[in-house]
Amino acid sequence: MSRIAYILLCHKDPDAIIRQAERLTATGDFMSIHFDARAPREDYEKIRAALDGNPAITFARKRIKCGWGEWSLVQATLHAVEAAVEDFPRATHFYMLSGDCMPIKTAEFAHDFLDATDADYIESFDFFESDWIKTGLKGERLIYRHFFNERNSKWLFYTSYEWQKRLGLTRAIPEDLQIMIGSQWWCLRRRTIEQVLDFCRARPDVMRFFRTTWIPDETFFQTLVRHLVPRQEIRTRTLTFLMFSDYGMPVTFYNDHYDLLLSQDFLFARKISPEAQELKRRLGALYSATGVSFQLSNEGRSLYKFLTGRGRIGQRFAPRFWEKEATLGRDRELMIVTCKKWHVAKRLLHEVRQRTNLPAIEYLFHEQSTPLPDLGGIQATLEKRTRHRRALMRMLFDYYQTDRLIICLDPADLDLMHDFYGDRSRTRMLEIQCQFSDEYLLGHAHRVGLAGEHTPPEVEARLLPTIRNDVIFESDRIRDAEFPHLYRMRETNSPEQNAVPLAAFLSIPHDQAREIAQTPYLFSD
Repeated sequence: MSRIAYILLCHKDPDAIIRQAERLTATGDFMSIHFDARAPREDYEKIRAALDGNPAITFARKRIKCGWGEWSLVQATLHAVEAAVEDFPRATHFYMLSGDCMPIKTAEFAHDFLDATDADYIESFDFFESDWIKTGLKGERLIYRHFFNERNSKWLFYTSYEWQKRLGLTRAIPEDLQIMIGSQWWCLRRRTIEQVLDFCRARPDVMRFFRTTWIPDETFFQTLVRHLVPRQEIRTRTLTFLMFSDYGMPVTFYNDHYDLLLSQDFLFARKISPEAQELKRRLGALYSATGVSFQLSNEGRSLYKFLTGRGRIGQRFAPRFWEKEATLGRDRELMIVTCKKWHVAKRLLHEVRQRTNLPAIEYLFHEQSTPLPDLGGIQATLEKRTRHRRALMRMLFDYYQTDRLIICLDPADLDLMHDFYGDRSRTRMLEIQCQFSDEYLLGHAHRVGLAGEHTPPEVEARLLPTIRNDVIFESDRIRDAEFPHLYRMRETNSPEQNAVPLAAFLSIPHDQAREIAQTPYLFSD
């Protein structure tokens, strides 16, 4: 059976560290602790006094001062790993933790999980080809030497960097290494850890290289493991559940996140709020429990994105420079059909095309697969379509040689609606309001990743009102925008009633609109 040696890097809250160490070693596992040398000496002595008598706990032989983005974080990890390898010969796996991590599964589950697959768990993406780095320095992290901390010595950091650029003082990456990048929270097998330590002793050139790279905790182990271990024995993922906000800050979990955390396909979670004492108590009790089964739905990230996004709705500050003077054309008419049930809008557009010969394009800003003509590449991706929306629409008007064009938009895209209504062309919109059953909303939640196959019914029940209110909110926002020439069809209306707004929207005779409104199964799911 697997035995885990937890590698704990920490710098504060000695009482929480003591509880964490006692909890994780009570079920037969081990722990090696590096406590930051920047922290108060009395905090470290308190931890040693409480834990020195526990044979399952050891400490890094040397404490060093750690700084974000520095080599010191890797060096501290190596010190703790070396102590664990030496003191715990029965440890089969080594798992990186911070003081903000808590288990979200039982020890029994964690051991069974690791026993099931002979593999290392570490994020390991190609440094240059992946988009793991979203902003800031990328290749410059490696080819220049970084002697100063960007957070504590910003002027020195960037002055040193700029002088190296001016003087052309670049350096080569070790030829035999493919630099990889990923999260620092890994779980590695014993033989992998031993290979890494042997490599560190045998390759001082590689150690010198990484000592002056920027943020090496995201590249050092990730690169060495991929260099030393066959690809098929690596699972490119972390076993610690963590999320980041749009601003690059780690998402913090609180007392009401207990059910969400347990349903994620991970063994630990980071980062738990210091104030979430009830969550810590429940997770701590869970770890030592036996016979617990978990329903894994894994919808945490998509659910977080959905819920936080609802509070960030607004318009951008100014037009994009390539659209500032762009217009679809003063004599052109853009007709927008907006409906949350995309299949209803698509059925309507199919009938409109058949009966009016008007060119009509489905959800071109939402579905990559929407059929579009070749417009020189501007239509190639959703990102390009949205970024160059007015240019795209002008080209579509020109391609179809028409002054009237219908498109579909999702009701959530209020910014697109505002943008098109702000153009000098004539714009009108038809909103199709549908009825939403609980079954349909649950299906929608599954389709967009807000729920999974094993999401507990009680979680789905709590999610349903939020999704339903969100659909209503989107319709209210359209109404509050007071767009001119806005017409509404409703599922609850008769075809005769719906023919009136449809005729006005399309500028067609009432009889022709009634034929379209009578489309069989128009509102069926």
